[in-house]
Amino acid sequence: MLPPDNHVHSEYSWDALAGSMERTCERAVEIGLPSIAFTEHADFSISEMTPESFFPDQWKPYVELVDGRSILTPPRIDLTGYLETLERCRDRFPTLRVLSGVELSEAHWFPEETADLLKRGGFQRILASLHTASARDEDYADIGVSIKRADPSAQYRGYLAEAVRLIEEYDGFEVLTHIDYPVRYWPHEKTPFDLLAFEDDIRLVLRTLARADKLMEFNTRIPLDPRVVGWWRQEGGKGVSFASDAHVPDAVGRGFQEAAEVARAAGFKPGADLFDFWVRD
Repeated sequence: MLPPDNHVHSEYSWDALAGSMERTCERAVEIGLPSIAFTEHADFSISEMTPESFFPDQWKPYVELVDGRSILTPPRIDLTGYLETLERCRDRFPTLRVLSGVELSEAHWFPEETADLLKRGGFQRILASLHTASARDEDYADIGVSIKRADPSAQYRGYLAEAVRLIEEYDGFEVLTHIDYPVRYWPHEKTPFDLLAFEDDIRLVLRTLARADKLMEFNTRIPLDPRVVGWWRQEGGKGVSFASDAHVPDAVGRGFQEAAEVARAAGFKPGADLFDFWVRD
């Protein structure tokens, strides 16, 4: 049995242009997932659209020109539509546990907006994410842009330092997502990526996360390097949450068989039942 997928997006995430909650559930049943959590984006940070940015026509209504810069303000979740579709999927797929959820971006920067959304949503899975490390400095660049504009090593270290601040300043989440998010956009053609060069920075994030009694996400989008999973256990991590981070139906549960093997080798095992997070062995 595959682990549960605790990080999935549907049409209710503004950047999931081909997302579909119902088709994703169909795929989850097809491949044998026990449960799935639709953790839609709650993005309160703004981002600059640059020539390097992925910028489909569907995003144009969210962009305005500010001081000569194209600034994207992500739309808010259609919470009513989301919850109605979730209930419809629960009725249609009785063998699949379908959980509500949210992926909070930079929640420590937006405590009031975040608290209001959580109160209204009643989510079963709450993820904390970083997609930018520079909004406080009014740079407005998503890490996928800034890592190509400036020194990528400095950008990744800044991202990891901000992750520590997120954990220390915001407690209302269960799982820290994609600690390797900047690696998705790493300019390999210019600078080879060396994980060991960031070991101390990553371990500090993991140690802080473990002390906060939170979980690390095993995101299979790249996927996560097995050494990071091992470091997580060494730093006291109590468990892992598996995540495809799927934005299209066919990506749900992607790489989970291999990820489960890596987690077992690092010293983690399934929880009390098929729907639980994995725990230390």
